[in-house]
Amino acid sequence: MFSDFKPLENALKAIPISRRYGRVISVDTSTIRIAGLSVHGHVGDQITISKTCGAKIAGEIIALEQSYVLAMPYGPSDGIAISDVVELTFTNNVRPSVAWVGRIIDAFGQPLDGRPLYSGETNVPLRRQPPAAASRRSLGARLNTSLAVLNTILPIAQGQRIGIFAGSGVGKSSLLAEMARGLECDIVVIALIGERGRELKEFTEHVLGPEGMQRAIIITATSDQSPLVKRRAAWMATAVAEYFRDKGQHVLLLMDSITRFAEAHREVALTAGEAPSLRAFPPSTANLIASFAERAGPGPEGGGDITAIFTVLVAGSDMEEPIADITRGVLDGHVILDREIAENGRFPAIDINRSVSRSLPAIASTEENALISMARKSVSVFEKAAPMVHTGLYAQGSDAEIDAAIAMQPKLEQFFKRNTPETAVESFACLDALLNGPTATRAAE
Repeated sequence: MFSDFKPLENALKAIPISRRYGRVISVDTSTIRIAGLSVHGHVGDQITISKTCGAKIAGEIIALEQSYVLAMPYGPSDGIAISDVVELTFTNNVRPSVAWVGRIIDAFGQPLDGRPLYSGETNVPLRRQPPAAASRRSLGARLNTSLAVLNTILPIAQGQRIGIFAGSGVGKSSLLAEMARGLECDIVVIALIGERGRELKEFTEHVLGPEGMQRAIIITATSDQSPLVKRRAAWMATAVAEYFRDKGQHVLLLMDSITRFAEAHREVALTAGEAPSLRAFPPSTANLIASFAERAGPGPEGGGDITAIFTVLVAGSDMEEPIADITRGVLDGHVILDREIAENGRFPAIDINRSVSRSLPAIASTEENALISMARKSVSVFEKAAPMVHTGLYAQGSDAEIDAAIAMQPKLEQFFKRNTPETAVESFACLDALLNGPTATRAAE
């Protein structure tokens, strides 16, 4: 009976005890200066501006000066006038709930699917420190996926953080959806940052599907929204993942993409006065990505884990551009998708020799590591010989190792496309039969 009043009780708890007000003193295309809040406001606090026409617009404090605060609005600044009243709302927390599972939510915890949404009792900060390094567990057991290549060549351990690096249209979203459906976990938190608005429904209904939505929470900020909203959506997703991790659950955190998160931060940081560097990215970008990634990973003893997969949009396949380089350095592995492989019809279009899982070799047995080395060597030999083979300069029988790699390549291509509900042990058995079976032996001879 009393549980019926929980949503009302939680809403009452969110009402502030006191209110602080200031006034607009200047407005330009992207920022608003507000007097009267510099003593009480903090960077990251939210504000609400009451326009003279009666409408209201929300925003966020991005910098502080002695006599004023600098804020950015969440929407267009049209209609804001000098002396408009500004309320400091302090809403920098979120109240996740189990009722959020299966729902689509915005960066402020509001539903986007037209149904009511009830918040939980626990007040979770959007930005918090990761667990102390000395208290964190090591990576957990190997996780089963529906993709043979991720079960074997590029395994994922519980608590691991990996990046999927690719250009646009190479299959990042499809691969994320496949992991959301098939990777072992208790709950999936998906952050869609900077996506086109029409793609949200397409992703949830057709790419992810009802099966994936059954255990997923989707948090989204579309491409037309303020950089503040995009950045907040990423932090919101991580805070929700931490909430379920603290309950002892294994959470899969998927984010598409960390590049748009960094680009949103760049716009906010430059507006706040930070100097550009790193191809126009401010110096704080590296720490932003590192601190964001550190919030995921193995939890402390007695808690759950967050296995995280972040996509990185790589323009022109340049793996040395700042975001790709920074992200690759702070994660526990990287999966590189190749456009040419995708155009040849293989999904997932993973470039095997350029991709690495840092859970190896510890997570696999001696026999499994030997199979992984054999497969990688075969792919490497074929790729080096491919230009000669394709131009007709290579004659069969000239090199036994190249002959074996040529014979093995079609079979490995089929294996890399293998998408069935099987365990990692079963995937390794399939790889073993492919590499060491009678056909493979004859090819090597």
